[in-house]
Amino acid sequence: MKFIDTPRDQWHTVGGEDGPMSHPPIKSHSLLTLGQWHAVREQWPAKGSEAHKPVGVILPNDSDIEVLEQDLAKLDLVVLHFPKWTDGRAYSQARILRARYRFGGEVRATGDVLVDMMPLLARTGFDAVALRGDQDRATAERTLGFFAARGHYQGDVQEHQPVFGRTA
Repeated sequence: MKFIDTPRDQWHTVGGEDGPMSHPPIKSHSLLTLGQWHAVREQWPAKGSEAHKPVGVILPNDSDIEVLEQDLAKLDLVVLHFPKWTDGRAYSQARILRARYRFGGEVRATGDVLVDMMPLLARTGFDAVALRGDQDRATAERTLGFFAARGHYQGDVQEHQPVFGRTA
C-alpha cells in the first residue's frame, strides 16, 4: 500500500480562484473532477501514446463507477472518496474497478480514511491511501499485516480463492 503525503504528492487538482474550472488547462499529473474529465475526455490520448500525460479523476462515492468504463484506458489514477468512515460505497467502486474492469492504474482512498480500514481497502483493490490527518502511518502499516498469517473466509481482488485453512 502506498501512503500519500498530501503536501508532497505529485498529483494536483485543477482549479481557479472560485473553485474547479470546467475547462481547465491540463498538465501532467492533473487530478480532475468528474465534470472536468467529461469536458476533456474525448480528445485525451490513451496511455502509451506519445501525447498522453498522466491524468486522474476524483469520483464521488455516490456516482456509478460505470461512468468511467470507457475512459479507463486513458486514466492513470482514480480517487475514491470516503466522506465518512462508515460510508463504504467506495469499497464497492474499487472492487468493480479491479475485478470487473481490470483497471491497472492507481486506485486511491481519500477522505475519512482510518487505520482500521486498511485490510479491507487492500482486499477491495485500493493500492494507495491518504489517511485522515489524525491517523498514524506506522499503525496503518502494521494493520495491513493483521490477517496475513490467518487468511480470510472469502477471496478478494488479488487472491480469488479463500486463504483460510489452506496449506502451503
